Amino acid sequence: MPRRQHLIPEVLTKGEILKMIEVTPNAKHKAIIALLYSSGIRRDELINLQLKDIDSKRMFIRINLGKGNKSRDALLSANALKLLRRYYQTHHPKPINYVFEAGGKAGATYSASSISKIIKRAAEKVGIKKTVCTHTLRHSFATHLLEQGANLKLIQRLLGHSSLSTTMVYLHLAKLDSSVKSPFDLP
Repeated sequence: MPRRQHLIPEVLTKGEILKMIEVTPNAKHKAIIALLYSSGIRRDELINLQLKDIDSKRMFIRINLGKGNKSRDALLSANALKLLRRYYQTHHPKPINYVFEAGGKAGATYSASSISKIIKRAAEKVGIKKTVCTHTLRHSFATHLLEQGANLKLIQRLLGHSSLSTTMVYLHLAKLDSSVKSPFDLP
């Protein structure tokens, strides 16, 4: 079989993501973008996220039966929690079961295509020329953690990867240490 191409995924800057949240007028949509980026969860994990899965005391999100039917804890950012609370206070009708429920159907999950449209629309408003999708926010989360010096094993656990080699793609995305110079530039 021919070898599959392995393209390095797109990564947004933190500033680009903050602008995407800022230009989004809808409180629910702001919370969706913030939660995807700040926790690194997948789109389907967000869709199936239930109110009981948010632990604001421990600042974790319980992902039940994520990809591969595995459960894990993801980070809950204080800033994302503020946006979630603002959305919950202003949204009518209140979500019953899922954190993000379909518009006219109480207790029904939000659609994957709607979430994708929210992300694409926000990126277009900001003027981002890169191809941006929900997974771009996950890649950005992992890359930014790595650039902050987070341990690769911790990132693996937060993302729910079985294999460390899957997580290692983020080594290619992270900015190089500024102390590393090309041999051509050395005296």
